[in-house]
Amino acid sequence: MSLTRRLFCTALLGLAAGSATLSASAADPQAGAQYLVLPSVQPTDAGNKVEVIEFFAYYCPHCYAFEPALEAWVKKQGDNIVFKRVHIQGGASVLPQQRLFYTLDAMGLLNQYHQKVFDAMHQQHLRLSSDEQVFDWVAQNGIDRAKFVDTYRSFGIQAKLRRAGAMMDSYGVDRWPLVVVDGRFVTSPSHAGAGAPEGTTEAQQQQTALQVMDFLVAKAKADRK
Repeated sequence: MSLTRRLFCTALLGLAAGSATLSASAADPQAGAQYLVLPSVQPTDAGNKVEVIEFFAYYCPHCYAFEPALEAWVKKQGDNIVFKRVHIQGGASVLPQQRLFYTLDAMGLLNQYHQKVFDAMHQQHLRLSSDEQVFDWVAQNGIDRAKFVDTYRSFGIQAKLRRAGAMMDSYGVDRWPLVVVDGRFVTSPSHAGAGAPEGTTEAQQQQTALQVMDFLVAKAKADRK
């Protein structure tokens, strides 16, 4: 066998081994590896459904990459879950993005503009790191600027920012995207990829994370019976 072909076959074997390891992890996720159990159960308000919370940031390229697969997963889960997002806190340049998220949510515009904000930052390379940059983007996208600014600067949005910070502390958020299931279980693409061989792609880790999330939702439902 030629050296080139031998190297090619070795690469294929490595990819196959990586996929097998990830598949095994997804089929039998382990606490402390593919997911964590929170030391204190956090309250949820999802009724008989399972609460799923994603901690994310608009500026985060990994959150942007995860978004399409996560959105499809949420739709597949349907009435099994109540899905929520929390925009993480950050420095001065992140605060306008966080306010943008909560203002869109408060105005009932989040579903319409959530992906557009992601695209603005990661495709059009807009920084959205100041209030004026956010206001200009809002106006250019057909949102009433004055109404948006009033909501953006309201006490209600300030309360949501404080709540986001408290939730980050309660859930021990140390990376994003990060997903919390039923106020008890924490996972993420990086958690789900724990122990995977070198060369495992981010897309593979994302798919494993979604399978771990399937497992955790089913576990949360089973634990209630």
